Amino acid sequence: MLESWGRLGRYIQRNAASLLFQRPLEVRTDQPLISFTFDDFPRTALVAGGTILKHFGVSGTYYTSLGLAGRDSPSGPIFVPDDLGRALEQGHELGCHTFSHCHSWQTKKKVFEDSITQNGDALRHLIPGAEFKSFSYPISEPRPLTKRAIAKYFLSCRAGGQTLNAGKTDLNQLSAFFLEKTKGNLQPVKELIDQNKAARGWIIFATHDVAPDPSPFGCTPEFFEAVVQYAVESGARILPVVNALESIRASGRSQ
Repeated sequence: MLESWGRLGRYIQRNAASLLFQRPLEVRTDQPLISFTFDDFPRTALVAGGTILKHFGVSGTYYTSLGLAGRDSPSGPIFVPDDLGRALEQGHELGCHTFSHCHSWQTKKKVFEDSITQNGDALRHLIPGAEFKSFSYPISEPRPLTKRAIAKYFLSCRAGGQTLNAGKTDLNQLSAFFLEKTKGNLQPVKELIDQNKAARGWIIFATHDVAPDPSPFGCTPEFFEAVVQYAVESGARILPVVNALESIRASGRSQ
């Protein structure tokens, strides 16, 4: 009985917010889109992952919790403040991940919202004029009321889901595909990219560290490079999240 209630609770957590407080977006573009994102911003995500993206002439989105700066983490050492400027200089986007890396389901709405404003203040202190325009929910899907409360701060908010965004989507809870969940198997990634090409949709790939001996939350440089190469060869436009969103809206206006 307890196990059944546990499964029910997990089901509610996964699905409650996705059904509520939506901000509809129609994803239908002339050219498929792919974004590469990194949660928590481990240093290897920029040093190794960023180098791979640069090799292919593209850039990504780094979801940043300023309260973690300079610390160690389950995905390795986290960025230091100087890395923020380097990321921007390389054409990457900095996205918000709350200041304290708050659990998106377990954290009370007010505490979660305060951590978002604190993160934005910290970024402006380090880089005057900089701002976060997109968001990634840390650790889990959000509470419904949290989802509603933070929508006003960002152009888009990203969750999980292991799928692409095509047709009617929700800007308050965009889907992502976490690369580490493939355990180094490239085939499901290729299949998703092919599906995205046919649907003229938008894949938001996500991971954490990019290292030779990755954490359970990351992937190897070789695997990441193979994914980026296949994405580029698919004919998709590779853009940071906010730029991809601008492209979708421009495409919608032209239709």
